Amino acid sequence: MDAAIKAQVEAGTMLPLMEEFYTIQGEGYHTGKAAYFIRIGGCDVGCHWCDVKESWNADLHPPTAIEQVVENAAHYSNTVVITGGEPLTWNMGPITKALKAKGLQVHIETSGAYPLTGSWDWICLSPKKTKPPVPEVYEQAHELKVIVFNNHDFKWAEEHAAKVSPHCKLFLQPEWSKRELMLPKISEYVMANPQWQISLQTHKYIGIP
Repeated sequence: MDAAIKAQVEAGTMLPLMEEFYTIQGEGYHTGKAAYFIRIGGCDVGCHWCDVKESWNADLHPPTAIEQVVENAAHYSNTVVITGGEPLTWNMGPITKALKAKGLQVHIETSGAYPLTGSWDWICLSPKKTKPPVPEVYEQAHELKVIVFNNHDFKWAEEHAAKVSPHCKLFLQPEWSKRELMLPKISEYVMANPQWQISLQTHKYIGIP
């Protein structure tokens, strides 16, 4: 990468774009809402069950000027979800400023492993065991979405729930390969602990991105 492009990536005016697409939000609080997804490459959190491991290496995804990405998003939807990878690896200030200048609602899906940059209408925090969130992301998260892979994850979920604000929405979501095993346990847990709700990867059930 030449020095000029590298400087723009560091400034957040170019980002390693993996993909962008218009679809239905499949998970969490905004399930069922049409949204334009912007997937940014680069992640060193390293979840073994990650379903987009191809996003990890930022070098595989071309630095892309944010202006065109913003134009594309505005053409399709008034709700934009920035995801990854781990989008907070990069400076999210310029792209969120440009999206909001178009009047768009801007959401992020993040592990919270890096300090928060950018201006957000909705922050979905999905913490990972390999690299815990930084305190400021807990404080500002609108939604906590914990992936349940095994029985211990219920205790782990409560540890994170104790760190978010009282207004943060709480979701338990089965890891896709364990859904048949864990869904009955999640259902039982939510009925006993109704501050939690169930999140499902509904986009996978209906066969959309």
